[in-house]
Amino acid sequence: MRRHVSDTVAGILLVVALLFASSPGWTAGGAHIVDDSEVETPGTCHIESWVTRFVPGDGYANVEPACTLERVPWLEIGVPYQHYWDQTIAAPLLGLQVKTTIQSDTNGVGFGLGFNAAVNSTTGKLNLGSVIGLMTIPVGKSLRINLNAGWSYLDSDAPNAFFWGGQMEIDMGNDFSLMLEVFGRRPGLTGNQLGIRYTPNNGRFDFDLLVGTTFDDVTTQFITMGVTVRF
Repeated sequence: MRRHVSDTVAGILLVVALLFASSPGWTAGGAHIVDDSEVETPGTCHIESWVTRFVPGDGYANVEPACTLERVPWLEIGVPYQHYWDQTIAAPLLGLQVKTTIQSDTNGVGFGLGFNAAVNSTTGKLNLGSVIGLMTIPVGKSLRINLNAGWSYLDSDAPNAFFWGGQMEIDMGNDFSLMLEVFGRRPGLTGNQLGIRYTPNNGRFDFDLLVGTTFDDVTTQFITMGVTVRF
């Protein structure tokens, strides 16, 4: 049973590690598992920080600075430090995140690509990596649909796998956004997550609260709290 729990947590840690920058006023990015096609606002940097708590007590924490330069407005680069732990293992991860927008959703359907990799800073061993295609479909002024698909690597019993995800994000007004997403990683891992984001005055800060569940041999619930600041 303990091994099944660890495998489930390992799977969710991989997809949670697919974090990229969020666009101001929308929910994708941060600790959300499904991402949109948009990079950070050109000329802007941000620091994303969040902590996830799994049942029965495993955890995952992340701090990531990332920037998009005005001279390269289609590219975002981040350097995350992540740390996960359970009852038997703990590992600090240092990685690289790259996201590129091929076509912005302001021109219709948005397309992008996301890449990431992380090594265990204690052992030097590659722990995870991914190449994910990103699509954003605007539906009116208050709704977007984000679709993800690609390849993921995890240092586990199933190292190479197909990842997929879908998300609806709704601008609720009054500085609040709502997100609902489903995702999966072959073989056999599926999950969902529901979150709300508060961005005071549509400004520099995002505050996130998310709850989710993964399903495979066991069911694992988790809750996440996060803060993003842009500068």
